[in-house]
Amino acid sequence: MYQRSSALPAVCFTAGVIGALFNSLAAWASGAWNLTAMAGVALAPNLTPEWLYPRLVWGGLWALVFWLFVASPRSRRQWARKGLLVSLLPTAVQLFYIFPYHTPHGTMGMALGTLTPLFVLMFNAVWGFFTALFTRLFWGKG
Repeated sequence: MYQRSSALPAVCFTAGVIGALFNSLAAWASGAWNLTAMAGVALAPNLTPEWLYPRLVWGGLWALVFWLFVASPRSRRQWARKGLLVSLLPTAVQLFYIFPYHTPHGTMGMALGTLTPLFVLMFNAVWGFFTALFTRLFWGKG
């Protein structure tokens, strides 16, 4: 039992990388299909390795926070809900730290458009859902 439980952080990290892939594809597709532009938001990333790889690593690292929510066998219920809850953390970091202090887009990325926070929230919700889904699928009933 101990050996199986000690594998859960690795399972969460791996699922977080996959969740980040889905998040990145959603962000890219929204830009490529002009959904963000129609909403007045200037988010249209190019799907390049330089853009994708850091997002995958960060997705795995954020999944270690998700692991804290499912580490105990008694807490392994409502995986998707917990994934969506944890997705609020990278959303807050993006909106209130990354945008204002590491980009010229200001708090909540408002220079990119008024609905930027909604898109960031939705893209990170995709990460949270798929991270939880794949953690649950990889972990099984145990």
